[in-house]
Amino acid sequence: MKTPVSIPPLAGNVLGSTSHNFVIAEWADAGGLTNDERWIAPLHLHGSDDEAWYVLEGRLHVRAGTEIKEVVAGSAVLVPRGTPHTYRNPGPAPARYLLIMTPRIYSLIQAIHSLNDRSLPALRDVFAQHDAELMEG
Repeated sequence: MKTPVSIPPLAGNVLGSTSHNFVIAEWADAGGLTNDERWIAPLHLHGSDDEAWYVLEGRLHVRAGTEIKEVVAGSAVLVPRGTPHTYRNPGPAPARYLLIMTPRIYSLIQAIHSLNDRSLPALRDVFAQHDAELMEG
């Protein structure tokens, strides 16, 4: 029998790892900017992995395909695999949210954050290594 994993309030921590079936991370965006072009992640898609956001405070705009969904505190959105997507905090207020993802997506995020070379070819390569595709530079 495996031991359950628990942590005190997530507050910026991650529950789960690449050895689990899913990972939940609590993240925040400070807001302050209202520029429509300030997306938190570049437009991309995951070939085999679904991804979801649950907003704890504030709001997010999640672009899935050609639609932009407003996700307010207490609501969530799931983006199915194969759907180009990105997201942003559209306003000046902070946003705090849970990102529910597969271990492969979590591994991709870790790989991106550890890159020394963030050129477009390097980013495209790391996305491809994680069954994902960067849609724009």
